[in-house]
Amino acid sequence: MKVLLLEDDVIFAEIIYDFLVGLNCITHVSYEGEDAEDILYTEKFDLLLLDINVPNRSGLDVLKNFREHGFKTPAIIITSFTNSDKIEDAYRIGCDDYIKKPFSLEELRVRIQYVKRIYNIENFEVIKIDKVFSFDTYNLHIIKGNKMIKLPKKEAEIVKYLLDNKNRLINISELVINIWEYDKEPSIATIRTYIKNIRKHFDNNFINTIKGLGYMFKVD
Repeated sequence: MKVLLLEDDVIFAEIIYDFLVGLNCITHVSYEGEDAEDILYTEKFDLLLLDINVPNRSGLDVLKNFREHGFKTPAIIITSFTNSDKIEDAYRIGCDDYIKKPFSLEELRVRIQYVKRIYNIENFEVIKIDKVFSFDTYNLHIIKGNKMIKLPKKEAEIVKYLLDNKNRLINISELVINIWEYDKEPSIATIRTYIKNIRKHFDNNFINTIKGLGYMFKVD
């Protein structure tokens, strides 16, 4: 799991960093809001740990801007505030959980596990599509009966995202910002090629194109 930690207290940030590394997390530490915001749009993370009270730009402002751009990466807000209005603001903006200073590392672990469970982060599984087809999220295989069909990484990520949001219209922008890094946005033609390649592996036309809007993975 790849984590962005925004925390301006250097010693505390080092403690959390060492703890996250011990949990096998790839962790980037930012000590002020503008730096965190810059890296959010150049790298893809699985989880954000954002302190509210940091220099240049607060963790809430960083998350607010990120959500307004359409990114849905799970976020845990770190706060020393006791004011319930701040907590309410955090949830309204789009945080998934919060943790109040001072906190134990065990409490942080529990909250990370909670978010991982809710969003299936690194919870590899076989997703059943119908009586014939399944999708192996660990090996990135489409399973057709007893046959394994290996997918390229980007195509597998598209299948996984569409399956996680099955029977819901996913527009092109949502697909792009949740799969590609900010500076590697593909063309519409490239996305169509990926979808075309994926469709070749399915006998049934699970992936519906909603003209001018996006795609839907239709499952009964």
